Amino acid sequence: MLNKKNLPLFQKIALSAVFFFLIVQNAQAAQYVSITGDNINVRSGPGTNYQVVMELFKGFPLKVIATQGDWLKVSDFESDTGWVHSSLVVKGNSVIVNGNKSVNMRAEPSTNAPIIATVDRGVVLTRLESKGKWLKLKHSSGLIGWIYKPLVWP
Repeated sequence: MLNKKNLPLFQKIALSAVFFFLIVQNAQAAQYVSITGDNINVRSGPGTNYQVVMELFKGFPLKVIATQGDWLKVSDFESDTGWVHSSLVVKGNSVIVNGNKSVNMRAEPSTNAPIIATVDRGVVLTRLESKGKWLKLKHSSGLIGWIYKPLVWP
C-alpha cells in the first residue's frame, strides 16, 4: 500500500504531477474539425497510399479521435472512421443534421416559433450562435434559423 507520509518531497510532487496530468487528459474536450473543400478523400490509413474510404464535401464535420504526424484519424456522425490530412480541415464550425429524417428549422429558439424550413438528415449547416439547447445555424442557401441541439451532430 502506498503511504504518502513515507515518500520524500520530490516523489510526492512527481506523484501529484502524474495524477494531475491524468485528470487533465480525461477532461479535455473532443476536437471537431470541418472539411475545407469538395471531393476531399478520407483514407483507410495515414497516408496517400491508403485506400479512399469516403469522399467528403466542404464543411462536413468530423471528430478527431487520433493523430499520426500530419494525419488525423476521424469519425463522422454515423461513426464511420478514416484518416484525413490536417491541411484539409479547419477547426470545426459546422454541424450535420442527425435526425431520423428531417428536422424543423425555426424562426426563434423555441418549439412555439414558426417553422421556416425543414432540413433533411445529412445536411451540413454553419454554427452561428448557441442559446440554451438551441443552435442558430446558416444553410448554404443563406437561410438562417434555429434547430434544437440534440437533432444535429456534434
